[in-house]
Order: sequence, then structure tokens, then C-alpha cells
Amino acid sequence: MRDKIKKKLNELHEQHLFRTMPEMSEGAGKFVNINGIKYLNLASNNYLGLSEVESIRSASAEAVMKLGTTSGASRIVTGNYSIYDELEHKTALFKQTEKALVFNSGYAANLAIFSAFADRNTAVFSDKLNHASIIDGIMLSGAKHVRYKHNDVSDLAELLEKHKDIKDKIIATDTVFSMDGDVCRLRDIVALAKQYGALTVIDEAHASGVFGRGCGYAREAGLETSVDVHMGTFSKAFGSFGAYVAGDADIIDYLRNKGRSFIYSTSLPPAVVAANLAALNYVQDNHDIGYRLLDFADSIRGSLRSMGFDTGLSVTQIIPVILGANERVLLAKEFLMEKGIYVGAIRPPTVPVNTARLRLTMRLDVMDESERILDAFRALKASGI
Repeated sequence: MRDKIKKKLNELHEQHLFRTMPEMSEGAGKFVNINGIKYLNLASNNYLGLSEVESIRSASAEAVMKLGTTSGASRIVTGNYSIYDELEHKTALFKQTEKALVFNSGYAANLAIFSAFADRNTAVFSDKLNHASIIDGIMLSGAKHVRYKHNDVSDLAELLEKHKDIKDKIIATDTVFSMDGDVCRLRDIVALAKQYGALTVIDEAHASGVFGRGCGYAREAGLETSVDVHMGTFSKAFGSFGAYVAGDADIIDYLRNKGRSFIYSTSLPPAVVAANLAALNYVQDNHDIGYRLLDFADSIRGSLRSMGFDTGLSVTQIIPVILGANERVLLAKEFLMEKGIYVGAIRPPTVPVNTARLRLTMRLDVMDESERILDAFRALKASGI
């Protein structure tokens, strides 16, 4: 077994796929500090810069002093506080659903959703570029995993017709795809779900806080009441940690009773829940900030395209710069670091083979750095990398 592990590690190095963690003092803010050097941070999912908002930080600190550092148990046992119930109530109102349930992470939420609602008699139709947590949740459930071509509703329709005799069907999709920055064709998906009697599950991790006055892409599309299960996170645009699932009372009650990653996990610390609640209130009070971010991202994306960079089908705050080869994308990342810019270098299996890319995340707190960003990419283009 040890020889097998060593062989696989060598293969990762040879293919430029070996992953390490950067040594940095913190990675959410406008700048990151790596080995004493400060870089502009274009890699964090802290899209609205809320991790540094004083009201949110103060709410979290107050909760630590009042309630301690841990919840101490699963919420089914003793790990529940009134602020947990308040967060769920306000999240449900925010999402215009009957109820909501808070999870420790988006990954845990998706594991719970699919392991609870799907089994070996279920067919789950999943976009090929859905997040790994959706794929793992489907695998854990034992359901028949039917993957349709990315954003190809014709392919989805054909597959639904092919499997129409399976009674229990679920259609699952990200609303904003995390590595491509494009959006799903939600209206078509909802229509097909209705036609074939399928449950709709959407992952709003990268849309929550940004689209639909902060409520997500389903609200943006006017389809929030047409979706059965809404999953979103507090760990990205809301600048904190954890996740939620929102839906009607039966959906949430069933998930509370059958979602193993919820039942068998110690609940989030009170400080995190308080930060989530404060961030939710902040977004509700400043509902236009998501649109400001999208306008900024559109400007940067247009400039990158005019330089000749391939930004795919991005229409959101996530902008891929697709370079193809693994080694090339690593060289490009190093070049940008020399210019004081830190970006993510994304390689397979996170993205398909030969589509390695730089992943830029636009954030409100870097809007005043647009010329610095574009100058760095002009230099990258001129370098020939």
C-alpha cells in the first residue's frame, strides 16, 4: 500500500497536479501576506468583503463572550441556542420559504440533502460541472447518477425521457458554477422538473449574497417559489462560515430527521452563528452591493477579453482565465505574484483536462485596484506565457 501511495504522489508531481497550502497569515481580506510579502487577493470567495465589517465582527465577538467557544453537541442533543433558531427563521424569510435548516458547511448540507432524499430507487440528474459535494452526496445515497452535459437542457430532456419510468427523480444544479462563473438555465430546468415530476435541488453557494438582492439566483430569475430545495452558504459572500437549506416545512422537517451530516455533527460555534445572522442583516440592509460587484466584474472581464484572454462563459464575479496546460497556469500564477497579484491556479480534476485556468474572484474591496489588476494581466499577455 505504501508503494502505491508513493507512486501516486510521484505521478501528481510529474503532471503538475501536486497541491500544497500557501503559507499566509490570513487569506480572506483585500491583501494576503505570504512570507512577508503582501499581495492583492484575487483568490478569496469573500465576495462582498464582509469578513471585515465591524458590525459583523462585533456580533461574533459578543457571542464568544456570552456563549463560549463551542456549542458542545449536536443540535438534536444540547447544541442549540436561540440565535440558531433566529438565524433559521430569518433565512427562511430571506429565501421566501417556510423553513430553513443551518449546516456546518455546504459540503455537509449537500451530503445530507442527497443521502436523505435519494436512495437506490432514485435517479439524480446532475450537471457535469456541479460541485464535488453534490457528486459525493449522490454517490453516498446509492442513487442512479445521471450526468447531463453542462448547461445542455436538450441533453437533460433526453435523459429524463429515457428514465421516465423511474418514479423518484431529482434534478440537481449549481446556479453559479464555481470554476466557470456561468449560470444555470434555471427556467428550463424548472419546466422540465415539472413535466417529469422531479424534485429540484439548487446549490446557491456562489450566488447567495450577490444575485437577487442578495437572495440568490433563483430570486434573480423569479423562480424562488418554483424550486423545491435551496442550498446556500454563509462562507462566501456572507463572509463567515456554514450553510443553510431552505424549503417547505416537509422538506426541512424530513432533512432534520434524516440528514446524517446534520444529526451526527456538533453544531456550529455560537460566534459563527452570530456572524451569519449579522451578515444576513447587513446584506438585507445593503441589497444593492451585489449588483455593484457584478458591474465591476463585468468591466474587468471585458478588459481581459479585449486583451485576448479566454474567460469562457463567465457572467458573474468569478472570472476564469483559461490557459489549458497545467504547467502554463502555474507559471502564470508565479508571474502575477511577481506583480503583486495573488490568484488561484485551478487544475484537473477540479476542471476538465486541458482547461487549467487562473480563477479570479472579484470582490467589492478590490474595486479601487482595477488598473493594477489590468496592468498585471497586460504584462502577462506580453510575457508570452
